[in-house]
Amino acid sequence: MLTIISAWLSVFFTTLLAPPKYLWTLITTQGFFIAFFSMSWIFLQDFNFSNSLFFIDKISGPLAILTCWLFPLTMLASQSKMCLEPINRQRTYIVNSTFLQLTTLLAFTSSDLMLFFIFFEASLVPTMIIITRWGAQERRLEAGTYLAFYTMLGAVPLMIWLIKFYSTHGSLLPTLTHTLSITQTSTSYPGLFWATYNAAFLVKLPMYCLHLWLPKAHVEAPIAGSMILAGTLLKLGGYGILRTSTLLQEDTLNQTLFIMLIAILGILATALLCLRQTDLKSLIAMSSVSHMNLVVAAALISSPWSYSGAMAMMIAHGLTSSALFCLANTTYERTNSRTMILLRGALLIFPLAGAWWLTIILFNMALPPSINFAGEVLIMISLYNWSPLAFLIVALNLIFTTAYTLYVLWSTQRGSLPTHIKTLFPFQIREHLLLFLHILPGFLLILKPELIF
Repeated sequence: MLTIISAWLSVFFTTLLAPPKYLWTLITTQGFFIAFFSMSWIFLQDFNFSNSLFFIDKISGPLAILTCWLFPLTMLASQSKMCLEPINRQRTYIVNSTFLQLTTLLAFTSSDLMLFFIFFEASLVPTMIIITRWGAQERRLEAGTYLAFYTMLGAVPLMIWLIKFYSTHGSLLPTLTHTLSITQTSTSYPGLFWATYNAAFLVKLPMYCLHLWLPKAHVEAPIAGSMILAGTLLKLGGYGILRTSTLLQEDTLNQTLFIMLIAILGILATALLCLRQTDLKSLIAMSSVSHMNLVVAAALISSPWSYSGAMAMMIAHGLTSSALFCLANTTYERTNSRTMILLRGALLIFPLAGAWWLTIILFNMALPPSINFAGEVLIMISLYNWSPLAFLIVALNLIFTTAYTLYVLWSTQRGSLPTHIKTLFPFQIREHLLLFLHILPGFLLILKPELIF
C-alpha cells in the first residue's frame, strides 16, 4: 500500500518536472505501471499495513484497483483537447486529476472512520475545480454549486453521527471493522438511524430524489471529470453503504421500506427518463442513476447474494459508463454537439467505432454472460427472496433498459448522415486503445467473476 501511495506521489513530481513534449506520455505510462502493480491486491484477501491505517479486503480491493485502472485511461482520453492549452494549465489539470484519484483511492482503503470521512469529503474539491475550470459549457458554475451543496448537506448527518460516536467511544480511530462491531447498539428508530448516517452516501450514489446534481455535473464536466465521476466517485457512496451495512439491525428493512420504495421508483423512473433525453451525456448520466438505485436496493436487502450483486454491479458500471462517456466524447470532439439527432449515421463513417458502440451498449444492457448480467441476476434473486412483487416491478427495468439502449444505438449509429456534417477526422489508435482497455477487464471478469464477489 505504501509503495502505491509513493508511486502516486511521484506522479506529482513527474507532472511538475517532465518536459512538455513527453508530459502526457510519461504520466500515462506511470499511471499504467501503478495500475498493473495494484492488480496484486486481487490476491490479498485481508492485507493490513501501517498500524492498520489502510487495509484491502473483498469490498475495498476491487474498487481500489478500479480507481488505479481508470487514472491512465482518463489521461489517454483527455489528451486531444488538453494538448492545445498552455503547458502550465496542462500540468494543473493533471495534478488535479491525480489528487482526485489519490483521495478516492485513500477513501476506499482507509480503515478508520475519521480518515474515511476526510478523504470522502476531500474528493469534492478537485472534482469541483475540474468541472468549473475545464467544463465546456457556460452552466458549469451552476453544476459545481449543485455538486457542492448536495454533497455538503448530505455530509452533515454523517458528521453528527461521527460526533456522537466520538462522544460515546472517545475515539474515531478504531478500524472500520472494529468500529462496526462495537456500535450495534439498539435504537428506537433503526430506519431513521440508517437514513441519517447513510445520507452522505445516498447523495453520492445518488439515490433517486437526491440525484439532480448528477446529470448537471456530467453534462458540464470535461471527459476526465465524467469518467472519474461515473467510474469511482459514485462508487464511494456504494462503498460507504456496504462498509457500514453491519450496523443494520434485524428488522431495519421493514423500517427503511420508504427508502426501498424510492430506490425501486428511481430504478424505473430514471430508465424511463432516459427515453426522452436528447443530450447523449445526460442520457448516460440518467442510466447511471438507474443502475446505482439497484445498488441501494441490494444494500437494503443485506443478504450475502445482494452484497455480491451490488459489488459486481458497481465494478461493471464503473467500466461500462466510463467507456460510454469516452464514446460520447469522441463524437463530441468531431461534431461539437451532444444532441443525438445531430449525430445519426455515424456507422457509415466510423464502422469500427460502431462495433465499440454495440459492444459497450450491450454491456450496459447487461447482456449475458457479462459481469453486469451477473450483478443484476444476483440482485434480482435477492429481491425475489425478499418480495416477489418487488421483483416483478424491478423486472420492468429490464424492458426499459433495453428500450433506451436501442434508442441510443439507433439515434447515434443508424439513419442517413446529417447534411451539416461535411468532414470528420478518423478515429485514432489512442481512442481504440482507450475503449479496448475499458472493455478488457469486463471480458476477463466473465472468465473469473468470483474475484469481485
